[in-house]
Amino acid sequence: MNIVLLIGIAVAVLGVGLITQGRQLGNPGAGRAGIAAIVVGAAVAFLSFAFVVIPAGNVGVVFNVFGGVQDDELGEGFHIVLPVLQQVTVYDVRQQELTLATTTGDQINARSSEGLDIGVDVTVIYQVSSREAARLHQDIGPSYVNIRLRPQIRTAVRDGIAEYNAANLISSQRMELQRNIELALSESLESDNLLILGVLLRDVRIPTLITDAIEEKQAAEQQVEVEENRRRQSEISAQRRVIEAEGERDAAIARAEGEAQALELRADALRGNPDLIQLEFAQRLAPTVQTIMLPSDGSFLYDIRQMTGAGN
Repeated sequence: MNIVLLIGIAVAVLGVGLITQGRQLGNPGAGRAGIAAIVVGAAVAFLSFAFVVIPAGNVGVVFNVFGGVQDDELGEGFHIVLPVLQQVTVYDVRQQELTLATTTGDQINARSSEGLDIGVDVTVIYQVSSREAARLHQDIGPSYVNIRLRPQIRTAVRDGIAEYNAANLISSQRMELQRNIELALSESLESDNLLILGVLLRDVRIPTLITDAIEEKQAAEQQVEVEENRRRQSEISAQRRVIEAEGERDAAIARAEGEAQALELRADALRGNPDLIQLEFAQRLAPTVQTIMLPSDGSFLYDIRQMTGAGN
């Protein structure tokens, strides 16, 4: 009720009071003033219906008694219409949500592809097209939520769930189902000038037996994964030991080859210089021996310190 209407009613009530007072006091002037006040108040109250204020986030659809629903919606703010001849219905064109869930007493019951009972709680975010509110009003009216939106949501959810088995609905294909429902709703409600902005599957309830089977399967898969990791670790450890053994073998071969080459070189040197044999023999004697005698066929005495360089 707007303020202009309140003023008109107040003036009319004042007029009634003046008429009553005039009759009680026998004052014809007060009676005439009261009648005038009632007329003025009625006129103001009547004209108040010509003033319409559209709140923020809303549009007004005008119905003309002689022309029906007008195509142009009224935007936010103050407007003047013809009282009685034009009636304005206000539509909220902001984003809105509709939830069908157990808590609201209207959850959706559907069947999966294998025929199992599935319970679903869903929230749909929608919006009335601000440029097509007049068509919505003409085709459906303010009860569009119960007439079109709610039934379409139920149909889209049931049809979507029927394409999937119960196990996948709570795991890998839940997001895919959500997208399919949103697409189906958008296509079915587009002609009604309702925009679907999002679909949220709040809860998907499958039979307890299926849930238990899925949990057992997941536990078994996790155990298999643990055993597989252990096997891989064992293989890695075995490969590491093989590599270490091969490295030790290669190192031993390299050392042996090096020692063989060194012995071969030493043998060649000894064969080419017999005096080196005497030097080798002398070096292996006790460090206290300074002079040695060679066999009888030898003609030299050697100073061990001179041969070994001790005298330097």
